[in-house]
Amino acid sequence: MKRSLFIITVLLLTICCSSQRLWSQTAEQKLTQTILYKDSLFWVAYNNCDYNNYGQFFTDDLEFYHDKGGITNGLAALTEVSKKNLCSNPDFRIRREAMPGTLKVFPMHKSDTIYGAIFSGDHFFYVTEKGKERLSGKASFTHLWLLQNGEWKMTRILSYDHGPAPHINKRKEIQLSAKDLNQFVGKYSGAKSGTVTVSRESDHLIIINNAEKTVIYPQSKDMFFMKELDISFEFTRDNSNNVHKLIVRENGDIVEELQKQK
Repeated sequence: MKRSLFIITVLLLTICCSSQRLWSQTAEQKLTQTILYKDSLFWVAYNNCDYNNYGQFFTDDLEFYHDKGGITNGLAALTEVSKKNLCSNPDFRIRREAMPGTLKVFPMHKSDTIYGAIFSGDHFFYVTEKGKERLSGKASFTHLWLLQNGEWKMTRILSYDHGPAPHINKRKEIQLSAKDLNQFVGKYSGAKSGTVTVSRESDHLIIINNAEKTVIYPQSKDMFFMKELDISFEFTRDNSNNVHKLIVRENGDIVEELQKQK
């Protein structure tokens, strides 16, 4: 009889513990979904300079800490700074995009009740100038969300580790014959770069400027690119189909034109 009571007690404790863990997992999963949803709505407002909906995501006593811009206290001050720096020029816009796989939500408990959440991750920033968008940089963030009067709001923001974004190469390399590559070999002169040398090594070209070597890869018959940066090199031809100029573009804009020396 005693053994039966012991077994029943153990089973009841196991069921209770399992139910508690299941409830905890469900509550934390719901929290994660809520914070991710609220965060997505905030960034839609941010990316579109929608200040009619911007303030609903913050407490009035917000504190914002930026590793480049210092401290901003209060929702009113943050809104004013954002309007001035991000949305005052119609020819300049910044768009934020979260980096997949970096977003994490950590619940904050008090007496088994969730009262807040720490949300962290990394994100990219894209700049649009005169209708052209380019990847500008990356940063990390940590947000403290608190549940106040039934509403989730950000109350503390840390924005840090700002730096250049790693280049994501989307160009595809093709194979050119040694004969094709040899057409581009020679010296080129430009106003900014001075004299540079283009030589061939195996199945690609190398540009040498002031003892610095840059490997460039063929994208098409006359177009080459760097894999590390968004820089392309276009060789143009004269009426006799001879290579006579090298055009260098960065982020799609021409930054140098070099004439091939005879």
